[in-house]
Amino acid sequence: MAKRVTRKPTAIKKRTTRKKKSFSAVKYYVLSLLLALLCFGGYHYREALSYYFKFEPDTTKEDKVFQARIYQVLTKHKDFVFGIDVSQYQGKIEWDEVKDVEGYKLNFVLIRATAGADKLDTQFQNNWENAKKANFIRGAYHYYRPNENSIEQAKNFIKNVHLSKGDIPPVLDIEKLPENQSIDSLQQGLKRWLQYVDQHYKVKPIIYTGEKYYNDFLKEDFKGYTFWIANYNFFVENIKDDWLFWQFTEKAKIKGIDGKVDVDIYNGTPKMFEYLLLSN
Repeated sequence: MAKRVTRKPTAIKKRTTRKKKSFSAVKYYVLSLLLALLCFGGYHYREALSYYFKFEPDTTKEDKVFQARIYQVLTKHKDFVFGIDVSQYQGKIEWDEVKDVEGYKLNFVLIRATAGADKLDTQFQNNWENAKKANFIRGAYHYYRPNENSIEQAKNFIKNVHLSKGDIPPVLDIEKLPENQSIDSLQQGLKRWLQYVDQHYKVKPIIYTGEKYYNDFLKEDFKGYTFWIANYNFFVENIKDDWLFWQFTEKAKIKGIDGKVDVDIYNGTPKMFEYLLLSN
């Protein structure tokens, strides 16, 4: 009978050892990378994190996060001009109490005046008059309804909004797509509104919309106009060059106003902001 030979599993042991070493090295690099990212994130958001831990114990985690982000963005734009925008959805505002957001002074307010061909915001007159008394620079905007006549909408705005020296130019708010018309037809309607309002006030209106709507439907076809852009992305921290205003949050808490409030940044210094305002 032939002698049975038993092979030693030396090669297998070596491969297992190499695999273990290889896995340990990958694990080490991954952990190192995560640690580096945490350190970078902690340093990058140091102001926000510091602000986060200053809140009262009963403040919800969600509110802490939103308020800390607001503080972070405001801090990065401390040399800019800050404001809010409001409508009837904020109810009756105690304007004498509205002063700042997260410690940063508020200078202007954009107020919804009208919507569509016949809607007047129920709080417009109250907000318009009392914001002025509280020494806010004020502006009025119209909420555009794509399926209603553009000229009738422009007339509705003009009938209810009387601008004067020192006010912000009129604003057209477009957020929705039409139900039964093409994008070309929508754009023509928007242009008719803008031109009609321009002729009345003798100043080019500002256009408000979301960033995606702006990029998809307005950016290329409304050159020459300035834009007020809404973008609430947590990781967007700086206003873009082609945004006149940036509405960067809808979650602010401001004394004198019930519920959450939109906060806006004007893309420039206080001196530059003065040149935007109506001169007569």
